Amino acid sequence: MDTLLHFVNLVLHIDKFLGDFIHVYGTWVYAVLFLIVFCETGLVVLPFLPGDSLLFIGGAFCASGEMNLGLLIVLLLVAAVAGNTVNYMIGRAIGPRVFNSHIPFLERFLDRAALQKTHNFYEKHGGKTIVLARFIPVVRTFAPFVAGASEMTVSRFQLFNILGALFWVLLLVLLGYFFGNIPFIRQYLNVIVLVGIGAAVVPVVLGALWKVMRKNAAAK
Repeated sequence: MDTLLHFVNLVLHIDKFLGDFIHVYGTWVYAVLFLIVFCETGLVVLPFLPGDSLLFIGGAFCASGEMNLGLLIVLLLVAAVAGNTVNYMIGRAIGPRVFNSHIPFLERFLDRAALQKTHNFYEKHGGKTIVLARFIPVVRTFAPFVAGASEMTVSRFQLFNILGALFWVLLLVLLGYFFGNIPFIRQYLNVIVLVGIGAAVVPVVLGALWKVMRKNAAAK
């Protein structure tokens, strides 16, 4: 419980944490941001890391001269593309094996036909999914894994992986660079972060609930 509260406090005051880190460790902040973005996008078990907030606040610190804008953008782009690529390769390596394991316990819960449907969906709509998922916490961690598990073609995945990373990194870092140090935004940054996360997550949750309700209604 204490660990959870500490993490929530860190997310809500990420600007203070990052500022203190820069003052103490200087350029090591680039390595920390690289690792956080890489781990959030590359490791399925770490979807809770605050990538959006860090990009925005990193841009704000660039505007105040404490970080270099060009260097930050390049490092974050590399981290975002590499993270998604690793996530995709993990999904591609273990996803089909899990579905074709012929283990009775797993076959009871996994549907190979559903995997084929997912593959067809990603071949048709996967590009939009990979790009838009960049802006939705948690979803951006699982989207490349699912793309790999459903065997979305590598060339198609990488095209939209790079496009999504460009949109995500450039938009949030530059927003932070131009607006992050405005007194009003700086004062209410925590609220803005929460509103932003809510605006991204709530439509996804509502959409999922709507599909479940429609499915149940159709079944009845």
